[in-house]
Amino acid sequence: MLATLRRRWLLARLRDPARAALLDEHPDEIVSLDCETTSLNAAEAELLAIGAVRLRGDRILHSEALCLLVRPEAEPSAGNIAVHGLRRRDLAEGIPPREAVERLLDFIGGRPLLGYYLEYDIAVLDKYVKPLLGIGLPQRRIELSARYYDYRFRQRPDANIDLSLDALHQALDMPALPRHDALNDALSAAMLYQALRRRGFG
Repeated sequence: MLATLRRRWLLARLRDPARAALLDEHPDEIVSLDCETTSLNAAEAELLAIGAVRLRGDRILHSEALCLLVRPEAEPSAGNIAVHGLRRRDLAEGIPPREAVERLLDFIGGRPLLGYYLEYDIAVLDKYVKPLLGIGLPQRRIELSARYYDYRFRQRPDANIDLSLDALHQALDMPALPRHDALNDALSAAMLYQALRRRGFG
């Protein structure tokens, strides 16, 4: 009942009826998502890159991945470049933010979204999505760190639980890909999620 009411509420506020499929959850797939941005402050951050990959059952559909460079309005700082390695000349070849977000929406559809501290990525994306759709990203969200917390808490309720990405990779015995690359980070979240699913925490 609540899901039906929420869908009606969102549909009434959706500016583009052609995007109504965003409100219909995909029965078999989810999308692992990550963004590279100009700042860790979501209120001022601009998109630099988007990485997304679909998961179906126990498979990561790497061949169906999405990787987009985004041309920001302001040039990234030297410190920012040092983190993600995206130089001004790399980003000059990127696509406008609106086009990137539209392509991401096409890729996601109604699939639930998976990520590591996904709330930040959603907050940045919604700055672009809300003016376009009239609503923020409506998909169900799966927070990787929360699933991992539940897994570790079940093992040792009295333990201090380290939610760092390094700790997740070590505890779940998963190889770590090079960090601060949007597609690599999306793939890492997907692999860690599958490792949790195999342990009954998907």
